[in-house]
Amino acid sequence: MDKSSKYYRLLEMIPGLFAWATILFPIWGSFLVPGVVAYFVIAFLVFWLYQSFKSMILSIIGYFRIRSSQNTNWADLSRHPQSGWLNPTDIRHVVIISSYKEPVPVIDMAFSSLASQVDINPKKLFIILAQEARAGQDNNQKTAQFFKEKYQKHFGLLLFTEHPPDLPGETAGKHSNEAWAAKYFKSKYIATGRYRLSHLTLTSCDVDTLFHPKYFSALTYRFASSPHRYYRFWQSPIFWHNNINAVPAPIRIIGTIGNILHIANIQEPDGLFFNYSCYSSSYQLIDSAGYWDTDMIPEDWHIFLQTFFTSHGQTRVEPIFLPTIVDAPDGQNYFAALKNRYNQCLRHAWGAIDIPYAIAQSRLHPEIPFITRFLRIFKLIQTHFIWSSNWFILTLGTSLPLILNPHFFQTSFGYNLPRISNIILTICLIPLLAIIILDWQLRPRSQKKGFLNLLKNLFQWPFMPIATLTMSVLPGLHSHTRLLLGRRLEYKTTQKKTV
Repeated sequence: MDKSSKYYRLLEMIPGLFAWATILFPIWGSFLVPGVVAYFVIAFLVFWLYQSFKSMILSIIGYFRIRSSQNTNWADLSRHPQSGWLNPTDIRHVVIISSYKEPVPVIDMAFSSLASQVDINPKKLFIILAQEARAGQDNNQKTAQFFKEKYQKHFGLLLFTEHPPDLPGETAGKHSNEAWAAKYFKSKYIATGRYRLSHLTLTSCDVDTLFHPKYFSALTYRFASSPHRYYRFWQSPIFWHNNINAVPAPIRIIGTIGNILHIANIQEPDGLFFNYSCYSSSYQLIDSAGYWDTDMIPEDWHIFLQTFFTSHGQTRVEPIFLPTIVDAPDGQNYFAALKNRYNQCLRHAWGAIDIPYAIAQSRLHPEIPFITRFLRIFKLIQTHFIWSSNWFILTLGTSLPLILNPHFFQTSFGYNLPRISNIILTICLIPLLAIIILDWQLRPRSQKKGFLNLLKNLFQWPFMPIATLTMSVLPGLHSHTRLLLGRRLEYKTTQKKTV
């Protein structure tokens, strides 16, 4: 479908319209239909209670699966291939590390974790440092030279690409950079017959990614043994644990909640989870979709949707329960760090652009069962709807009908509304406590040292409403409103500072 058409433009407005309609409803509704507002708020609170306990249970299960996976000898499991397996010795892993002007020590985080992989021959890892030509030839050459000297003999292949600027139909960002790198690898090593497409995985990651030492041995096992290997993404839980104690408290709060919720999300029983941030797939699946769309900034969920429709709905995401550690957003000072986190969330929330894409593509693929298409679209809309409006419902929804319409408070329902909401939100503290404990247990020992550090991580939680509003909800609403008004977003890298 033509993205410049009026119909597509109308679909782009859905996230912003939903968000603002939900935020404004308790205001005007408190005057006209206060009872309806109250029932809506109670229904959302019950939904929030359900989601909180579901996430807690899945997170606890995920915690034990992580411990089990860390103790599993994945290489030993791969030594005994069964019928229908791909021969594990034939598998190679292509890893694209997208970079734009990041300092060498930051880029070396990903390289060092790849060099530290165990139970796998490092010659089976093909590393591509995908740089941007607009970063400057001198900068790129110095960076490439450093990594050549340090790692050239370690990996099976070590390649350096430069994505040209201002190509027609492209926007700058990770999406277009890694698409260029993946196509380059195909032209040089797959199209020439040196390596078979069906024997390759493809991993997308950022420069600050720290893979678990067993990640690629586990990926080898999953790829070799899965009967659906060419229709799968593999996702590990992403944790902001590398510098979590060095960032401002609002960022630390968001990181703690996000870390554990990610464990829960990759186990969603409905199977509707999307790959996120750092992920792996078969090279063949990415190739079948034509690689990452070069004009779509939020590349992770979007590449899933691309492959979902080109595979006629067969694409799924499977978890690998081995933590991937990344840096939390940071900056040169306290407020610069908050600004960087805000902009990162703004960019992530721009993923709402996938809603019109999914709806348009769904109409073109009637061969996919309707319920399958519907649930995928519903998941997209639900995620972004909750993202930009949940805070207003949870914190203001129960009080606005009583403040704006005192007569409603005199009714039995109005009188009991704040009591019902307080009971539900108090019960929700149980899953929150579980999240805090689980995240602390999963942190590296270096991040748990010191009594003052413990106190800092405990006494930050009264500020959670402010943190979630400023570091998650408002940038989400900002992004959805920009999309509503047709103001396009430009890609900006998130500054991260290792400690």
